[in-house]
Amino acid sequence: MREIVRRALADPVQGLGEEGLTIAEDALDTLVNMANGDARFALNTLEMASVAVDPPAMAITRQLVLDAAQRRAAIYDRAGESHFDTISALHKSIRDSDADASIYWLARMLESGEDALYLARRLVRVASEDVGLADPQALVLAMAAQQAVHFIGMPEGALALAEVTVYLALAPKSNSLYRAYGAAREDVAGTRNDPVPLHLRNAVTGLMRGLGYGKGYEYAHDLAAGVSAQGHLPENLAGREYYHPTDRGFEARLAQRKASILSLVEERREQER
Repeated sequence: MREIVRRALADPVQGLGEEGLTIAEDALDTLVNMANGDARFALNTLEMASVAVDPPAMAITRQLVLDAAQRRAAIYDRAGESHFDTISALHKSIRDSDADASIYWLARMLESGEDALYLARRLVRVASEDVGLADPQALVLAMAAQQAVHFIGMPEGALALAEVTVYLALAPKSNSLYRAYGAAREDVAGTRNDPVPLHLRNAVTGLMRGLGYGKGYEYAHDLAAGVSAQGHLPENLAGREYYHPTDRGFEARLAQRKASILSLVEERREQER
């Protein structure tokens, strides 16, 4: 990190070399410690400190570094309103399929010093909550981006986050999983103690088998269509549906598959009546 800062001060093309600035040793120590391995933070803070240097000294002091870091924190407070407003803007831009706004808000957060792993976790959430089974690959890519950030760190990891951000923004959208889990969770609150149907229970002892555990269970692989018509929910929830797939993206195929399964189940039940 020290070498990165020194190169930035010396480089006349991509750095501050033309300014002829130096940095005090205690200022360098402070900057490196605050950066904690984040080169982007170090370079941005260095640039802000350089603007405040008063000629003819041309030296970046420890106080200038501290002041610059404080200004950064005031502009973007990770625990404050700006943080939550900006992450909300990123999430909603992705949800609304605006790739350009999504990449802007991602860059704005990263350049302001946001924790890259926090953003990676948020993108994993978006993949499940707003894309879901309309494109199952979205979650795979989001997890890969999280691993990339963890593996190579910043600033290099920014491109992995940018890649998945654009992918999520342009992917077909579905919140059917979010709604399904929410509905199931509500039902669980009122049926938590309802018994598991006997035919679904695990009969590991003779006593359990004698009590009817596992009795009448149909092994789906032994059936011609590979689909069983037996019930699987607690009695009070028989026939309840939670997952309502959309007709968008890959989920359209899942919708067809679910409709086919329900048709097979109904046909089997009609035959058994």
